[in-house]
Amino acid sequence: MAKNKKIEARKKRKLRVRKKIFGTDKIPRLTVYKSNKNIYAQLIDDLKGQTIAYSSTKDLKLDAKNIKSAFAVGKDIAKKAKSLKIEQVVFDRNGYIYHGKVKSLADGVRSENIKI
Repeated sequence: MAKNKKIEARKKRKLRVRKKIFGTDKIPRLTVYKSNKNIYAQLIDDLKGQTIAYSSTKDLKLDAKNIKSAFAVGKDIAKKAKSLKIEQVVFDRNGYIYHGKVKSLADGVRSENIKI
């Protein structure tokens, strides 16, 4: 029962954050998802409802149990954004607390000179 409350609290945080942010083709939304095994990042154009670019530890064949791999995913998605001439993104932490892997992914994006 306690786990269900944790999931519901994350869903509430997610909706609260999503009301305030919106991605376009020039400034897309960078969203993060964490599973038990991997971490995923997507650049999304909310006007068209399309994913522009994505990256994950699964695609990069990294061990997702550490912060270094989240940083590598952030660098990879930032390189893909640079190739699409995107210089700024809106960060959607997807209800997760800005700590650990989520923060490391954001730092990886910033290391490639993409503004968040």
